[in-house]
Amino acid sequence: MIMKNTIVLSLFLLLFNSCNLAPGSYPYAKEYSIDLSEEKLIDVIKIFKNNNPEYITPDGLGLQDGRRTIKDHWYHIYFNYPQEKIIIKTWVRKKTKTETTFAFIAVKKYIGMSNWRFINKDFTKSKNKEEIKEFENRILYQLGINDFIED
Repeated sequence: MIMKNTIVLSLFLLLFNSCNLAPGSYPYAKEYSIDLSEEKLIDVIKIFKNNNPEYITPDGLGLQDGRRTIKDHWYHIYFNYPQEKIIIKTWVRKKTKTETTFAFIAVKKYIGMSNWRFINKDFTKSKNKEEIKEFENRILYQLGINDFIED
C-alpha cells in the first residue's frame, strides 16, 4: 500500500511540475517584432541609455549588455529602474535582415541576483499586465520605435 501511494504521489508531482515546463530558452518572454535590423535596434537602445543614464545598471551587479559568447543568439540588455531599485532583463535577436525580436524577460530587485521573476510566469495576471505596461511606457515607447508588433 505504501509503495502504491508513493508511485501515485510521484506521478502526480511529475505531472504537476510538467505543467510548468515550456520549450526553449525563454518560453515566457513578452516578445515584440521591431521593424529594424538587429544592429540598428541595438544602436537605438545604446543611444537611449546614453541619453538616459538612469537606465544603465549600477556597477557591481555583474550585468553587462551584450552576448555571453560569440555563438550566443541573444544580445542581452539590462535596464535599471533606480527609484524602485529594480533591474529589467531583455534581449534582442535577429529575425530577418530588417526585422528583430525585442523581448522582455524578467524583473529583479538589486538584492539577491539569482531571484529573477519571469514575465508571463512568476506574476499574478494583474501584476504581470502592470509590469508589461510599465516596461512599454518606460522603455519601449521611449525608444521612438513605434513600428512594432506584439508577438
